[in-house]
Amino acid sequence: MLPLALVVDDEPDICKLITLTLQRMDVNCHTAASLAEATRLLKENHYDFCLTDLRLPDGDGLQLVEHIQSGVLRDLPIAVITAHGNMDTAIKALKLGAFDFVSKPVDLERLRNLAQLALRVNRERDPQQSKSAKQLLLGEAPNMRKLREQIAKVARSDAPVYISGESGSGKELAARSIHSQGARADKPFVPINCGAIPTDLMESEFFGHKKGSFTGAHKDKAGLLQSAQGGTLFLDEVADLPLDMQVKLLRTIQEKRIRAIGASQETPIDVRILSATHKDLAKEVTEGRFRNDLYYRINVIEISTPPLRERSEDIPLLVDAIMQRIAQNSGTIPPGISTDAMQALQAFPFPGNVRQLENILERAFTLCDHQEICLDDLLLEKDEQSQDREASSTSTKGEALNRNQSEENNRFDPSQYNSLDEFLQNIEKEAIESALTKTRWNRTAAAQKLGISFRSLRYRLKKLGLET
Repeated sequence: MLPLALVVDDEPDICKLITLTLQRMDVNCHTAASLAEATRLLKENHYDFCLTDLRLPDGDGLQLVEHIQSGVLRDLPIAVITAHGNMDTAIKALKLGAFDFVSKPVDLERLRNLAQLALRVNRERDPQQSKSAKQLLLGEAPNMRKLREQIAKVARSDAPVYISGESGSGKELAARSIHSQGARADKPFVPINCGAIPTDLMESEFFGHKKGSFTGAHKDKAGLLQSAQGGTLFLDEVADLPLDMQVKLLRTIQEKRIRAIGASQETPIDVRILSATHKDLAKEVTEGRFRNDLYYRINVIEISTPPLRERSEDIPLLVDAIMQRIAQNSGTIPPGISTDAMQALQAFPFPGNVRQLENILERAFTLCDHQEICLDDLLLEKDEQSQDREASSTSTKGEALNRNQSEENNRFDPSQYNSLDEFLQNIEKEAIESALTKTRWNRTAAAQKLGISFRSLRYRLKKLGLET
């Protein structure tokens, strides 16, 4: 049986154009010229997709969106047709629950992509895939249950989602869960750490470039946006984007088109935008570091990942899952964890959230000499001291910088070192060798003396050529 769509518009030519386009996609159509007629048809028929104009003789499309979202029809994907450039109304429709929007004059390729996605929203999914998507975010605390409910809801839309939350609280996992439960699940999920890309390479990385467009462009290169075609683009640490890239990204989101460096024409792009940052994005806007119009565009729907300290009852579940993964990667049996160690973990504030819990357990797994992790193996007091040092370092950063600049012995001398990296590596090497000498090459004790994890010390020894 062919899917059935409802097209609501009082312009016969628009209705005919959309109907012909959808029929070529093997989609049957009913049309309505008013809000009242659309409401009647919705009562009489079962539709797989609805597309409505915003301006109707007896109301507007936003009323129809609200009608569908507030009743038994809330699972029906509805998209709106907006006047060209009327982004404010389009965003309002998305906030009310519209699946997506298309601007006039209607781009047929854009219409076909939108219809395909909307029809895939209610398709039957592989139960195993759905189960895997829900397992990305473990936890039975009330705030985690709420988060999963929000994710299930926003996954049915194609609207941009902004994910807020502290570092290490699982923002990327939330983004992956939205993607996995949405209509784009079988397409790429492309994460970008906006703070990790050098500024001078950012435009090329995002949009790609043509051969010969600049020095070093020896061949055509597709950007990350093209890599996400049909799927989801996750902009992690979006607050770190420089202002000039924010302008380019805003245009891409609004026009759904990109132009590679050196290209003469724009090409259409079909991606869903998810973004996240640990910073207060509203404050970044107020202080002029983030564009208000881009913030308004990416923050159509906001969800927040709770910090670990606000769901301590989930820590035993997380500990079990993390230990299973660590043991599987090392090919061993996961050790148990003592009652006092578990109680200490549940009482710990975890400013680094789940990521910090993972690091603590990896360290304990490495140091543990028996089949049960005890309180002493966790070395939680070291983490607390590290946090105190970090806070102290932040508060005295300016003083330390001035003091170091006046100390001739610690200054970088270009005549002795080829680069600043070589100078810094030499300092790091001397500190590690000193710690190892004082502890008679006991690596565990040396790591504690240096205030780093055993795993981190092992990595540095290998990097600096000190591995024996």
